[in-house]
Amino acid sequence: MLWTFFVLIASGSALALLLGVYLPRWRLRRALREPFPDHWLASLQRLPFYSRLPRALQGELRHKIKAFLHQKEFVGCEGLVVDDGMRVQIAAAACLLLLNRPSTGYRSLHWIYLFPGEFRSRIPERDENGVVSHASGTLAGLSFENGRVVLAWESVQAGFGRPDDGYNVVLHEFAHQLDQEDGSADGAPLLYAREDYEAWSTVFNAEFDRLHEILDRGGESPIDPYGATDPAEFFAVVTELFYERPGRLADYSPALFDTLSHYYPVDPRQWQGPGIAA
Repeated sequence: MLWTFFVLIASGSALALLLGVYLPRWRLRRALREPFPDHWLASLQRLPFYSRLPRALQGELRHKIKAFLHQKEFVGCEGLVVDDGMRVQIAAAACLLLLNRPSTGYRSLHWIYLFPGEFRSRIPERDENGVVSHASGTLAGLSFENGRVVLAWESVQAGFGRPDDGYNVVLHEFAHQLDQEDGSADGAPLLYAREDYEAWSTVFNAEFDRLHEILDRGGESPIDPYGATDPAEFFAVVTELFYERPGRLADYSPALFDTLSHYYPVDPRQWQGPGIAA
């Protein structure tokens, strides 16, 4: 009787392991073996940055998109119907940040909520005095540490339609997701080696202070003033600039560009034409 009990316990544990670990892995491997659908590719090719990528990176991006769409769930809000084209294009921008480097594939992210246009946050905020209120104004995107990203589809489209202006809400919010992988949104994502953190801190603190100094004297910077809000927003804003206006960022701050190109091991300045051979 006791032996039967232990056998049942062991069998239950094995079944839980099978269903919770091995079955999802098998399903992911099966999904990755499937060819990239033609209608997905048509949506992807409408994104200007895709045609600029070297062919090797195009292939890597398609592979990461398949994994992303297999693992993440999209939810339309306020009546918005989310189709495959929308899903593919958002996944493409999110996975652009993962090219050429090891990553968790946004492992803690489970849901992407899409509103037709800008929205108001229903999440109360607490200011430095402890006063709790709801965010004022409308938002184009939000990133949460509990597995959610919220985007305004209208703003997503605007970002894709102006690929060289330094603004892309998908890049911005998914940079926040990378920042949050270590449990805190502090402008320092998980880096590759212990010594990387000191170099990151030195460069980012100096450039964050520099942005404040420029704004205080009424000057202009290629870095959007919103980046002066806090270190987390600074990281997200310069990520947008790195991918959309890399030459301008490199001219403004070679140290900041080099630090970002070490973290995102690509050089978007080289993405100049369709299907460049790697």
